[in-house]
Amino acid sequence: METLSDVRGMQAAADTWNMRLIGHSDLNGVGDAMQVIKRGDYVYVAHVGLSPLALTILDCADPTNPRVVRQIEHPPNTHNHKVQIVGNVLIQNSEEPYFGSPTADPPPVTGLAVYNLDDPTDPRPLSFYPVPGTGVHRVWFEEAPYAHIAGCLPGVRGRSYHIVDLSDPSQPTMAGCWWIPGTKDGDPEPWDVASTGTMANSAGHTITTIGVHGAIPHGDRSYVSCLDAGFALLDIADLSAPKVLGRVNWCPPYGGFLHTSLPLPSRGLVVCACETLRPTLEADGDKRIWMVDVRNERQPVTISSFPRPRPPAGSPWATYWDRPGSFGPHNLHENRPGSFQSERLIFSTWNNAGLRLHDISDPDRPTEIAHFNPEPPPGQEAPKANDVYVDADGLIYLTDRLKGGLYVVECTERL
Repeated sequence: METLSDVRGMQAAADTWNMRLIGHSDLNGVGDAMQVIKRGDYVYVAHVGLSPLALTILDCADPTNPRVVRQIEHPPNTHNHKVQIVGNVLIQNSEEPYFGSPTADPPPVTGLAVYNLDDPTDPRPLSFYPVPGTGVHRVWFEEAPYAHIAGCLPGVRGRSYHIVDLSDPSQPTMAGCWWIPGTKDGDPEPWDVASTGTMANSAGHTITTIGVHGAIPHGDRSYVSCLDAGFALLDIADLSAPKVLGRVNWCPPYGGFLHTSLPLPSRGLVVCACETLRPTLEADGDKRIWMVDVRNERQPVTISSFPRPRPPAGSPWATYWDRPGSFGPHNLHENRPGSFQSERLIFSTWNNAGLRLHDISDPDRPTEIAHFNPEPPPGQEAPKANDVYVDADGLIYLTDRLKGGLYVVECTERL
């Protein structure tokens, strides 16, 4: 557990502007942190899977002193790196890992794990929604009874979009599904898309870069990230039969692998973050966070992109591509219900460039107004800022994908 002086030292060593570190946890020395959310006084950190852990629960009633109260392990050869909660129901994805050193036996557990959370520190297994192939990747569950997940479907190449009915959490069922036209043999009107290639996971299985990475619903619309196939806006008024309204893609010539499509409904805008995968610009392509205008739903238009973070004056790197590790976007604070809500201020993670806050009052010119980039922990060449959740009180919970753990950060300027 870090002391106040430890946190002050970490803050002094960090590259910060209009932000400061107020609390930290190394998650009992495990790190390995992926998605983070907060409910009440508790913060839930899902783990990448490089460690034995699936989930860490922390008491953050005092955000300057996050306390680990529970750690839960994942099944062998499986990772559970996402976590969502609605009421007394917690869900985690269950997926074949695409990193680490899995073994051939036992086989991975693939699907959606559903837990009862009457006790916020003790998730109890309730049911399991099985998904074939590599299983379930990203999940969105913020309004009962439907979970919106990216997972495999029989006969479909790459991941598809499942809408899962959790009206009875003990018996999850599929309410509807959708896949990218052309990823199933015989699809009418397949999309003409170019892939930046395939990736092999740690089990040696091929992961296509054409597929559904995740979806964020709002009302009867769903904003779907389709990796190298770009952004798609779906009509989900009929959950059993989602329909494409419009789409846009910038890959090529820019890098693809669209990770998150965050709607800003009152402005008719979507923020689209493309995930960095490889350590160099040449290998990964020009990955950006894009502003997309969807006022005409059938003709989304890309209007601008976020400026790239730059190393501070006096640093040894001309650009963050020169720094060890990967540089570029990963994810956004997603304006989840109960969290900090803004259609003007966008929090994003940039791997070795840390956490960035942009003002998009003028969507044609996103402007950075604050950042926090910690010193890497011992044994790590650079930070790997991964996921971010901003609480309704404005406190920021930031995870590092390797050893850094959980950082609690506040803005020193009024939001």
